[in-house]
Amino acid sequence: MYAHIRGIVDTVFADRCVIEAAGIGYELLCSSITLKELLAGREAKLYTHFHISQDSIAMYGFLTESERAMFRKLIGVSRIGPKVALNVLSVLTPDDVALAVMTDNAAAFDRVQGMGKKTAARVILELKEKVDSSDVSHAGMASDIEASSSSIRAESIAALVSLGYDGADAGRVVAGLDDCSSVEEMIKHALKEFSKR
Repeated sequence: MYAHIRGIVDTVFADRCVIEAAGIGYELLCSSITLKELLAGREAKLYTHFHISQDSIAMYGFLTESERAMFRKLIGVSRIGPKVALNVLSVLTPDDVALAVMTDNAAAFDRVQGMGKKTAARVILELKEKVDSSDVSHAGMASDIEASSSSIRAESIAALVSLGYDGADAGRVVAGLDDCSSVEEMIKHALKEFSKR
């Protein structure tokens, strides 16, 4: 219905913003990642998603088309509504979500409010067919994932999480590594990358 809105940011709240365009104030629910980029009084362009449900009518705003596309994929998962999808995108970038799905990294969703382990597993399962390397902006990283055994990467991420590393960070580091012949070798390289931070 609406593809995007360009206007002056009137107000930024904790979970939404108001953008004035052509004398109309549009209230858009947004992820915290998008809201951090908005400044009151400045012009902004947000890609929109108009959502009608039994209980409400709402418009959602996204800084990038890839964020909106991932939001639409997430709300296509059974029992994932717009609120949980926004919670996901408030913690993880669209690249992070795609990498988590491609590497079976359910731990990447640990910090998402309202999402438990079963829900994270369902998201990964249902998005497997909808997410591929084209959803990751770092092409080299995506091709590395496709070319190597995803089970080695998934086991490496699980091991790093058990060592206390954040699931999303572990997924990013492992996705950026070259192919390894074993889980142990990949963990060793990942730990070196973490030590550089």
